[in-house]
Amino acid sequence: MNKTRKIIHVDMDAFFAAVYIRDHPEVKGKPVICGGPANSRGVVSTCNYEARKFGVHSAMPSFKAYKLCPNGIFVKPEFDAIKEASEIAKEIFYEYSDLVEPVSIDEAYIDVTENKKSIASATQIAIEIRRKIFCKTKLTASAGVSYNKFLAKIASDMNKPDGLMVVTPLKAKQVLEELPIGKFHGIGIKSEGKMNLLGIRNGRDLKERTLKELMKHFGKAGSYYYNIVRGIDNREVTTKRIRKSLGHERTFAKDISDVSKMVEILFKLAEKISKQIQERKFKAKTLTLKIKYANFDVVSRSKTLDIPFDQDRVINHLGKKMLLETLGPKCKIRLLGLSVSNLVWENDKKDKQELFSFFKSEMPVI
Repeated sequence: MNKTRKIIHVDMDAFFAAVYIRDHPEVKGKPVICGGPANSRGVVSTCNYEARKFGVHSAMPSFKAYKLCPNGIFVKPEFDAIKEASEIAKEIFYEYSDLVEPVSIDEAYIDVTENKKSIASATQIAIEIRRKIFCKTKLTASAGVSYNKFLAKIASDMNKPDGLMVVTPLKAKQVLEELPIGKFHGIGIKSEGKMNLLGIRNGRDLKERTLKELMKHFGKAGSYYYNIVRGIDNREVTTKRIRKSLGHERTFAKDISDVSKMVEILFKLAEKISKQIQERKFKAKTLTLKIKYANFDVVSRSKTLDIPFDQDRVINHLGKKMLLETLGPKCKIRLLGLSVSNLVWENDKKDKQELFSFFKSEMPVI
């Protein structure tokens, strides 16, 4: 008998708007609409839940959003901050499984049937992922847990925002039968309208229709509708991701200027990176240091060695060297990060011995 799969769908809550509100706390509690300027021909990329109360939603023309919510705060998405938060979330996903399928910048499926931490409960993994995302980004995410992708996606939308929903095989029948037809992932506005004309308003109504009838009205999509309402979805979580880099960053609650504190943080980042690349059995030739200053300027410095490395001492040494060469006097920074790239997937003992010799003779005491 096939083993029941354990799939998590993670969806960041009102992502673009949430990032803006996090970085501009003065607008918290107000309707925030990300996208085109107010009353323009642009479109809404996303909005927070305060704006949704007025009927504003994604893909709506901005002029229509303005009519519904004239007191809304219309802002442009801050893509650097958005990308940064998205990458942090993805790295958290990969802590648990390599079977990660990003759907967009703010959502992904994760197959944790066999996971890196050998945690039996997918629900526990979802709890940990959501907690880590909030701790590292100060943003909330909703998650759905089930035995296939369709149900995990449906579940993640059932308890938003900042929610967790688990749909077990025993619970799936009730959930699907009671679900309004417009809530079925893959049924758009036009299909919903056509189904309503046929008297199909929820999953129970849909389930009463035969495969032949559904294919008559909806073509090939009819087969999809027939299966999903019965909880049948055999799609696998697929990933084409080939890791090109690995890194960690630390954003500070308050800007820091103490160099010794920076060095201490670099050491911890180096330890973390070293542990992960050794566990995954690859080395790197390039180390990159990232500094974000108090004024939000970002500077990166990289160093490439001829010999691949995986030791925390080497990562720490190179990182400190680049840090001290880059920092100006009395600099305040809000973020510090290290990442490795130019990866080599074979661990060779000769490389490690040569690298130790280099490290021993070249590393100064700081």
